[in-house]
Amino acid sequence: MIQRDYLIIGAGIGGACACEAIRKHDKRGSVTLVGAEAYAPYKRWLLSKSFLREKTLVPRKYAEVDERWYPAHKIDARFNTAVTQLNIDRRVAVLGNGESVEFNKACLAMGSRPGRPPVAGVGLGNVIYLRSMRDAFALREMAEHEKNVMVVGGGLLACEVAASLRQMKMKMKVSVMHRHGTLLNRYLDFETATWVTGYFAKNGVTLLLGESLNGFEGKTVLRNIQTKSGNRVAAGLAVVACGGEPNLDLVRNTPLSGPHGSPVNDYLETEEKGIYAIGDLAFYPDRLMGGMRRQTHWENAREQGFVAGANMTGKKRIRYEQLPYFWTEMFDLRLDFVGDFTMQPTRVDLTGTHAKKKFTARYYQGDRLRGILISAGTPKQVESAKTELKRALGK
Repeated sequence: MIQRDYLIIGAGIGGACACEAIRKHDKRGSVTLVGAEAYAPYKRWLLSKSFLREKTLVPRKYAEVDERWYPAHKIDARFNTAVTQLNIDRRVAVLGNGESVEFNKACLAMGSRPGRPPVAGVGLGNVIYLRSMRDAFALREMAEHEKNVMVVGGGLLACEVAASLRQMKMKMKVSVMHRHGTLLNRYLDFETATWVTGYFAKNGVTLLLGESLNGFEGKTVLRNIQTKSGNRVAAGLAVVACGGEPNLDLVRNTPLSGPHGSPVNDYLETEEKGIYAIGDLAFYPDRLMGGMRRQTHWENAREQGFVAGANMTGKKRIRYEQLPYFWTEMFDLRLDFVGDFTMQPTRVDLTGTHAKKKFTARYYQGDRLRGILISAGTPKQVESAKTELKRALGK
């Protein structure tokens, strides 16, 4: 039985930052970091962006910190290792190699897994679900040999992948199938979403809007994609980006698993004292915007890792308080999202113009400012938007 003061389950950005925070406040406590992937924590959010576009790929530049940081700071890092069982009452985790780790405190940072649509052919070769660096390597390699690629979905990941593939190989036919009439409809107001959709079309992406997936065809590898309207589209490669779900199987049927994630308090601690949840798992009280929230964006996971790691040591007692924030790159567009974009606004105030690709859109629910969208903004403008929104919220 291995005994540890701290066990971090999940070696993504959140788990890495939890380790950093623990070592900042506790130099001596024993720490084990367990990750199912073969790679040390890396910048996963770049897989759909520069990772695909780069002609000469240098994987090590995507590392969150140099892999040597972990042994240098006496972090027992177990990569390519899964936690197969977690006994909350006994505080014991069983690893895939049969070893057991007894821990005092733990942080759940297992992230999400891609959603698989309930249709035929989801397991065919050349149907990619982009989540890991291994997936991204496979997508890069397959894309070099395919002429027709279909991206299924119309959210952030789908749009980033479609744009990157189009830039990666301009002779490739890249199509996007989305059941709604505009791309990014979940986040953008109708006028902005319409403009973004048109921008994709201008950059050579074929759009199949208002079409729903009915299945993938092929004996061993993909040949065609069926839509529910009866169309059959030829494709040798498909990227499925239809959302995801939190990896809560380890704590299924326990109080640490709920319908919206793993419920935590202001300090990111679950109702099991000493066990924390962060990143894609954490269903946390949003002290700024109000209500409960679960976010799947890297900056949220990063900051929650720092907060949870500090709180685990007992040397700090920090409430998690951060405005929701994320950004995206598509072709030469950069969009920053500050605030809450989970509901369509009742009013939009636009400064600048879509045509010039430089604008700021303020999203209101009634008279209350809830989000600020910035196109082609600077870091200073983003920080100013955060300040403006906090002031509007009375914070």
